[in-house]
Amino acid sequence: MRKTLVAGNWKMNMVADEALALAKGVVQSAGEFGQTEALVCPPYIWLSQVNETIKKSTVKLGAQDLFWEDKGAFTGEISAAMIKSAGCDYVIVGHSERRQFFGETDRTVNKRLNKAVDSGLIAIVCLGENFQQRESGLTSSIISSQFENAFLNFDQFDKVVVAYEPIWAIGTGKTASPEQAQEVHQQLRGLLEQKTDKYDTIRILYGGSVKPGNAAELISKPDIDGFLVGGASLKAADFVGIIKSSL
Repeated sequence: MRKTLVAGNWKMNMVADEALALAKGVVQSAGEFGQTEALVCPPYIWLSQVNETIKKSTVKLGAQDLFWEDKGAFTGEISAAMIKSAGCDYVIVGHSERRQFFGETDRTVNKRLNKAVDSGLIAIVCLGENFQQRESGLTSSIISSQFENAFLNFDQFDKVVVAYEPIWAIGTGKTASPEQAQEVHQQLRGLLEQKTDKYDTIRILYGGSVKPGNAAELISKPDIDGFLVGGASLKAADFVGIIKSSL
């Protein structure tokens, strides 16, 4: 039985007081989450402070990205050791916004993934198609290509979570229907089966305008194991509502 995971990606939001208030709001409801695993991913600058707020609760901490080198002249980057020392268990790699705005490629996703798991972090690996690709019937081929390149020569699948995030549904108010999401999640499960005999234990998250009102229907699908939440994770009531809808 795969344990449900609901991860909140705060992106570039929250000053210090807001970040701590949000973390406290999530922690206050943590006793109601049952077996669902809750994860928050603040901006790097607030990782340590948020960790102090959540460390006595069941809520886990993650970072939004990492660099593949241990140290050096890489201005603006952050290493696996740095985010681990701040208290992180998880890290997101390959998010569509990193691909869209910051030159992320399948090759660099693979490098970040390997550094993450070699450093003892659990990597949430993001995959997804844009609107034009979906309208052109290319979703399946795009997902397969991103998957194969992200996991090229990789075998540590016990340290991985996969996240399907249709780019056309991120921050747009549009959401893949439960059937559309399940179709891609089922494809990803099949791709995992080709890589590892642990395919049925690996969690696959859905990300794309998830809200308390649509979470229950999405999580009812057999291959959807939780959510990577953006905008709705910025309000404790909404994030907690998604978690409770996933129980």
